[in-house]
Amino acid sequence: MLSKPTIFMTEIARQSRESQTDTFDETKASAEGQSTARRVSALAEELSGSLILAIGAEVRALAASGKPLCNLTVGDFSPSEFSIPASLLEGVIAALRAGQTNYPPSDGTPQLREAIQRFYARRLRLSYPLASVLVTSGARPAIYGAYRVLVDPGDRVVFPVPSWNNDYYCQLVGAEPVTVTCGAATNFQPTAALLRDALRHARLLVLNSPLNPTGTLLDAASLEAICDAVLDENARRARTGGERPLYLLYDQVYWMLTFGGAAHVDPVSLRPAMEPFTIFVDAISKSFAATGLRVGWAVGPADVIRRMSDVLGHVGAWAPRPEQAATASLLSDDAGIDEYHARMRPEVQRRLDALSSALAALREDGFPVASTTPQGAIYLSARFAVAGRRTPDGETLRTNESIRRYLLRAAGLAAVQFQAFGAKEDTGWFRLSVGAVSLAEIDSLIPRLREALAALRS
Repeated sequence: MLSKPTIFMTEIARQSRESQTDTFDETKASAEGQSTARRVSALAEELSGSLILAIGAEVRALAASGKPLCNLTVGDFSPSEFSIPASLLEGVIAALRAGQTNYPPSDGTPQLREAIQRFYARRLRLSYPLASVLVTSGARPAIYGAYRVLVDPGDRVVFPVPSWNNDYYCQLVGAEPVTVTCGAATNFQPTAALLRDALRHARLLVLNSPLNPTGTLLDAASLEAICDAVLDENARRARTGGERPLYLLYDQVYWMLTFGGAAHVDPVSLRPAMEPFTIFVDAISKSFAATGLRVGWAVGPADVIRRMSDVLGHVGAWAPRPEQAATASLLSDDAGIDEYHARMRPEVQRRLDALSSALAALREDGFPVASTTPQGAIYLSARFAVAGRRTPDGETLRTNESIRRYLLRAAGLAAVQFQAFGAKEDTGWFRLSVGAVSLAEIDSLIPRLREALAALRS
């Protein structure tokens, strides 16, 4: 039986889904003697649309009305703020002009797979055979492929909350989601102590560092302890026999975007014994502001990668050939990568620091706000602890959704509540994403935010 998605759905998300449904009139069908049985699968009936995208649609409609906004919702980059590397753009154009417009190999071009293999060896000191590298159309198919290959219906998948989209992937494969709630005390990242009991008899553990939505990182000691818990569980299974291994899906798509001395770590470098059980997921989308070019990859045990390639080959989740050619050249150019990040990363950090500093100033002035320290990715987590307060219109703010709507209307702050990332509690925490805004937009937001918070009454 398919598990119900645990993600909280607001009225906005429900309306978004309804607007996309078929216009089939069941009343008319009944009158004409046709069946009124549902027209789509049980999965399609139960699977809800993305709350993040639904909020983004609302924000775009509000922006079209001319209202001043600071759009911190979608985890994307505005090309006017963050362009892709010039060499990547030129490489795509050159490949198109050279006629590279036919199907690529279903597992990726040899040139790109070899470039990824060398890139990981140079940058991460991870040595894998070519058979362990699979190219996909962005990171999402790689994640889906890992779920589909490793998880049977009813299998347990463990993941921390907040985190991105794991509820949906569990539903797509019929898995039992096992959520581990993580809060500010652990930097919103899991610990071995939090995970250990949940890993018993689980099939897959999913981790993301730097983390979407919080921008926080797993440190070496924490990840080592988690790896040891995975290895202990697999040793137990090896002794008893008959139970398939526990795997770790490690999403490191933001690993090249770290700030303030924070360092990215990975499970196989820390614990080489994790190699048979770890699948890395990565892409050019975030580190090179290239979300629309759709080039991602998975790296892991060759037998698992081969099965993922088989599944995704039937789906047709291939990265376009011109983009693969350009990405192969980009990943082979260390000097070019370093030059690009020398310009791009400080701009991301300036935006994160501007938000963090502004929220800290508001807190010092007595406003009930807090935020994480910028560490990585393009995200800052902010808390607006205003539940129970009344707006100038007399509305009492009781949920994250009501807080979100108020801040959007009153301050032009467009943010995404943690319910979009699996959280159930209305704790006042939100994701702020800086990839599509300028420093000027952030600066103009702060006085509006201060005024909106000051207008609330106990």
